[in-house]
Amino acid sequence: MKLRFIIVAFLPYSMAHAEPRYTQSDYGGVGLLQTPTARMAPAGEISLNANRTDPYSRYSLSLQPIDWLEGTFRYTAISNRKYGSAELSGSQSYKDKAVDVKVRLWQESHWLPEVAFGFLDIGGTGLFSSEYFVANKRYKNLDFSLGIAWGYLGNRGDFSNPLSFLGNGFSDRRDTTTPGDVNTSMYFKGPPSLFGGISYQTPWEPLSLKLEYEGNDYQHEPQYNNQVQDLPINIGAVFKLNDSIDLSVGWERGNTALFGITLHTNFVSRKAPAKTFDPPAQPLPTQTPVIPLNQVDWLKVSKQLEKNAGYKVERISQRDSELTVYGEQSKYFYSAKGVGRASRILDNNANDNIQWFNIVNKRYDMPIEETSVPRSTFRDVVNNEQDVINLHRTTEVNRASPRIEKTLFQQKPDPLTYGFGLGYQQNIGGPDGFLLYQVSAYAEGQYRFTPGTWASGGISANLLNNYDKFKYDAPSGLPRVRTDVRKYVTTSDVTMPALQLNRAKQLDQDLYGMIYGGYLEPMYAGFGGELLYRPMGERWSIGADLNYVRQRDYEQDFGLRKYQTVTGHITGYTKLPFDLDAAVSVGRYLARDWGTTIDISREFSNGVKFGGWVTRTTASSEEFGEGSYDKGIYISIPFDEMMSVSTMSRANIAWAPLTRDGGAMLHRQYSLHTMTDGRNRDAFYENFGKITE
Repeated sequence: MKLRFIIVAFLPYSMAHAEPRYTQSDYGGVGLLQTPTARMAPAGEISLNANRTDPYSRYSLSLQPIDWLEGTFRYTAISNRKYGSAELSGSQSYKDKAVDVKVRLWQESHWLPEVAFGFLDIGGTGLFSSEYFVANKRYKNLDFSLGIAWGYLGNRGDFSNPLSFLGNGFSDRRDTTTPGDVNTSMYFKGPPSLFGGISYQTPWEPLSLKLEYEGNDYQHEPQYNNQVQDLPINIGAVFKLNDSIDLSVGWERGNTALFGITLHTNFVSRKAPAKTFDPPAQPLPTQTPVIPLNQVDWLKVSKQLEKNAGYKVERISQRDSELTVYGEQSKYFYSAKGVGRASRILDNNANDNIQWFNIVNKRYDMPIEETSVPRSTFRDVVNNEQDVINLHRTTEVNRASPRIEKTLFQQKPDPLTYGFGLGYQQNIGGPDGFLLYQVSAYAEGQYRFTPGTWASGGISANLLNNYDKFKYDAPSGLPRVRTDVRKYVTTSDVTMPALQLNRAKQLDQDLYGMIYGGYLEPMYAGFGGELLYRPMGERWSIGADLNYVRQRDYEQDFGLRKYQTVTGHITGYTKLPFDLDAAVSVGRYLARDWGTTIDISREFSNGVKFGGWVTRTTASSEEFGEGSYDKGIYISIPFDEMMSVSTMSRANIAWAPLTRDGGAMLHRQYSLHTMTDGRNRDAFYENFGKITE
């Protein structure tokens, strides 16, 4: 993941009245300092936070997938406690992992406050676990919050638990937790405390101030690490350095300084960089060409379609008043943009017998979708003679159906494609080093024997790493299907991550199939197959994969180890309310355990995706080890959102608290669901405006 730093010229900030901004708390997530508020960031917001309040340093990632749900993944470094033995961890401080969730119950109205409830450390070790309800009400440039907290945030225990009438079990909160488990038996237990505060937006727009009363007295800290609290009141200030950086300072516990920084952006409201390295879209002709279609230089047109519209053309055909291009989109993430550019090129070459342009997008010779553009309406919209809504209404996206037509041009695509680049991988939060990393150079290529049969693979060479510190192998009560990761990343500087042969085919109008075999991923070789039923335009689909695999040697060359198994899943994909997507997989995992993985995500119209997963299997908590079950969060960002040139590539970043053997899936290189994304009509129409770019 690359970070771009932009130098900006600072202009005098406005002194006009401004409403209080929603800034991050010490823990990550919108809040004051040590306490959360009921406020939420706008949907699509992502924040990276780091702050220091002795003896804790907190590093967190907060995501706002929908406007009423906030999630945070956090590491807390306890600087006065060691991680482990000096032989393994050296002087590294103890690291605690946690996942937080906050849910808004209702929004603020004229009379009612905004109300939310949340959980701290819901899926980590439970050292800082807490549950709370909090309300917020705004008055001009002041934002007031008041809440009640159980657990860590309410450790002072101001009064008896009001939930005790439900049973004596609510009176006390047990101190022990199951590391990594969701400790529901502790929720809302024990005496709680009140907390609250005020956020003040000063007349100077960059500066906001915070004042809070917290419910923790720091006399019940994890690992007997109690702290002196001279005052339960904290004060702080947040300075908006620019639209993406906030700096925080504060005074907490009446005796301890706070320093923090937040990097944030919103992937819904931000604008992608201008595509200055893309070729300009072709202008429309001043008059319709009159050359007969059989005299057009279609080879030249196909080259223009590839260079300017991103389509690697297989053939161009005519049926009555329709001109159809069959090809594979390889450049533009937004299909509407590729379709619009292709329509411009065809309009420059087709005579007035043609009234419709059809673009059939194929992936590995599998027709995915056919987009039909009315020529005259498209031309009027580009020339600002009609509104784009008229083109939106008349442009069709359907399944591609076989038909009798006249072939004007046909070619065999170049069978060999290849590329070079830099790779990065990391291991975070281990006892032998908080951040272990590797920077590598890679070369990858693909050779197509036929349009639907291809070989793919790559070579990776280590350039820079600190894996010499990587010495810890996690204990496991299961076959070591993933916890041998240290050996795979440290044994050899030159590796072959994958080398496989693939065959994909459309079996019926809505049914796709694929078979593959070879070195499927860095840890496993084998063979398998996948089927996917995905009706055109529907918001659901169902697929299945089955694989026989054998573990690879640690060198990641051609050698194999003894461990072998059969793994596979049936997966259902569907759209949920609130624009959420769900994928539920049921089947057998690499460690021969059976179970279910639930993946919930939100994909915005620009393709940015926030998501998380949880897996429960037949492996017991004792067999699984610390963590009890597999879970994590991820972000998927199209490079098109970050670069000045169009690309279909993505940056996929996942955070899992621990690497364990239970619930481990095979990392397949190709997925039919991803390959058939063109069948998602919603994505096309949500970005329809790009058809004129």
